[in-house]
Amino acid sequence: MKKKATVLDSPAMNRALTRMAHEILEKNKGADDLILVGIKTRGVPLAKRLQQKIKQIENITVPTGELDITLYRDDLEKVTSNDEPELKSSSIDVDVSGKLVVLVDDVLYTGRTVRAAMDAVIDLGRPSQIQLGVLIDRGHRELPIRADYVGKNIPTSEKEIIVVQLDEVDEDDHVSIYEK
Repeated sequence: MKKKATVLDSPAMNRALTRMAHEILEKNKGADDLILVGIKTRGVPLAKRLQQKIKQIENITVPTGELDITLYRDDLEKVTSNDEPELKSSSIDVDVSGKLVVLVDDVLYTGRTVRAAMDAVIDLGRPSQIQLGVLIDRGHRELPIRADYVGKNIPTSEKEIIVVQLDEVDEDDHVSIYEK
């Protein structure tokens, strides 16, 4: 893969997440009954960063959770090279029933990950609403899924790959485009 460009550096990522936190609070008229659920792997630290930003803005600690969607994927046979899928644990310590769940992920592409995440959340309870926040929306949807909160829209070709790196996972903060 050949790197084409860095599209978000650490300060730009921070500004995008701050804006997303404000948008979440504005759209929902505060943080009442709000739960931020990160889709593993990079959605989890993004959800925690949004939680911190909401605390700075409203002085409210919104509950967060972690969601592993491995068993809900419709392309499981394509993404696992061995016989057994690698399971990461889900951890949502709050009942999602009647709550407003904001799913958080790093990149929105085909929509299949989000569909799987919605199935996983609904198996845990019946939220009053599910919203979606993504750091990057790159287009090319295969399902009718749209993000409610987007850090940055980056139109891409099918030959390009978006790589999100976060301090918590990769020891670096930036988003880059690579050519396949």
